[in-house]
Amino acid sequence: MPGPARRVFTVEADGGSRGNPGPAGYGAVVRDADGAVLAEDAAYVGVASNNVAEYRGLSAGLRAARGLDPDAEVRVRMDSKLVVEQMSGRWKIKHPGMRELAAEAREVFPPGRVSYEWIPREQNKHADRLANEAMDAGRRGERWSAEASRAELDAGTGGAGTREGSGARGEGAVRAEGGVRAEEVGKSATPAVGWGTDLGAPTTFLLLRHGETALTPQKRFSGTGGSDPALSATGRGQAAAAAGLLAARGTVEAVVSSPLRRCRETAEAAAGRLGLDIRVEDGLREADFGAWEGLTFAEVRERHPGDLAAWLRSTKAAPSGGGESFAEVSRRVAVTRDKLLARYASRTVLLVTHVTPIKTLVRLALGAPPESLYRMELSPAGVSEVAYYADGHASVRLLNDTSHLR
Repeated sequence: MPGPARRVFTVEADGGSRGNPGPAGYGAVVRDADGAVLAEDAAYVGVASNNVAEYRGLSAGLRAARGLDPDAEVRVRMDSKLVVEQMSGRWKIKHPGMRELAAEAREVFPPGRVSYEWIPREQNKHADRLANEAMDAGRRGERWSAEASRAELDAGTGGAGTREGSGARGEGAVRAEGGVRAEEVGKSATPAVGWGTDLGAPTTFLLLRHGETALTPQKRFSGTGGSDPALSATGRGQAAAAAGLLAARGTVEAVVSSPLRRCRETAEAAAGRLGLDIRVEDGLREADFGAWEGLTFAEVRERHPGDLAAWLRSTKAAPSGGGESFAEVSRRVAVTRDKLLARYASRTVLLVTHVTPIKTLVRLALGAPPESLYRMELSPAGVSEVAYYADGHASVRLLNDTSHLR
């Protein structure tokens, strides 16, 4: 006998950016087969591009549908030709940031249970108004509230059209792919954290650098392209000490790790004490140091003096042999940060990662220049903390705490 028919939901999603990139927000609506609204979601996402906001809206709508029925089939309707064509597999996704966001959306439902349809903008008014409400709330230093939303009413009565600055978009217009510009993070006209409206519980990242490996005391370059060393005996002790500190705090609600072995082993120590599972996030991996992997600074200076000098002068310069520049890492980490902020909104998350991603997250939170990466030092198993608020601002609360290692 065939099983019961699956429920069918329609998800309408949209996103906008006032500046592209600029202050951005998304909106999403879930409807039943008769068109009745079952759920709404909207959020201000800080400084981002239109494309990023639209992908964030898509993922939010899919998650809302899954929350109603994880076995449902979903028909997505959006006025973003780019997102619809990319998610349908007809257009290639060239931008690495967009690939990350598309992968996140595909994780929500099993393959084959979601279909995509492009619609003209005037048929997506409800989601558009939700996105604008979220941007308006972010500008005021507030969170979007479903209780206060007029989006359904405005869309149903024709409303007053798109609110100021949601981004210039003609019907069916295709925008070039783009992601968060790391250089823009932290620039906003909203009040500084601590001086404005109470924004509620922030999303908090506890940033734990992995413990020592055999390469650490020798100060050898050890990135993504190297030998992927395990923790040493000293490193395992450091990981255990950090796990004790985090267990004593009692605030960690999720654990996310770089895929590299030294981080996964450090994360396992913490997750074991906390009783949590580990989610592996590729975007938290260390930079690839190319031909410098496994070498000391002195050896690199001897063998690659010109490339080393350029690398020390500019974050856009890459290590010899096809390595990854700090600028490239910053773009990757910014996309990963936004993905994790969406997934763990208002929660405290332990991120077990490496020197370069941690420095990058701190730099972006401070709005500091790229050169500040050269002026921070992080110890093995050191703990840092960054809080992210609903208005897009971030606050660095702790940097390289090693008190648990003494």
